Amino acid sequence: MPIEFLISALVTLIVVVDPVGLVPTFLAITERMSDGVRRKVALRASCIAGAILIGVALIGDWLLHKLGITLPAFRIAGGLLLFAVAFEMVLGIRQRRATEDAEHALEEHARDVAAFPLAIPMMAGPGAITATILLAGQAAYRPQWLAVLLAVVVAVVLACVISFLAAGRIGKLLGVTGNVVASRLLGVLLTALAVQYVVDGVRAAFGT
Repeated sequence: MPIEFLISALVTLIVVVDPVGLVPTFLAITERMSDGVRRKVALRASCIAGAILIGVALIGDWLLHKLGITLPAFRIAGGLLLFAVAFEMVLGIRQRRATEDAEHALEEHARDVAAFPLAIPMMAGPGAITATILLAGQAAYRPQWLAVLLAVVVAVVLACVISFLAAGRIGKLLGVTGNVVASRLLGVLLTALAVQYVVDGVRAAFGT
């Protein structure tokens, strides 16, 4: 088993999706819902996000070839996008935006908050999709690596389900300060990963 790829994929997707960091958003969206409805929303949102990320992992690399986009170019672009996501996490912009999206969804009485804003764009947003395509590119033509990536996607989705089902307890345990500190630390880690993607893309593009 490619241990290094497994660790890289797991850390990247955990940081980008941030299951624990989604807890405040989930609580805000499901504030007026019963426990039973809240569980259904958690399961449905996770299934939708999982299906999107698995689909991206399977056809993302093929789609890039059809569009004439080289993997090094996408690594550079993806790294820059992930850096933007990490920058927002460090400054707390992403969390504020997630709360605003949740409040907007409630105000507009969305028919299915599991699909929006939970599954898209909170769980399977641009950052997660970009990271999945980048990882799928590394696993190209290696079935074992692709299987590892799919397993990581499933594991991250399950982590989201667990976080959502235990949202009440996690929110009380971490508190406001704990959520802020965790988000900042994860943002710094994601920044380093994003820079590494850009460096790898530049090296591959220029053959250095």
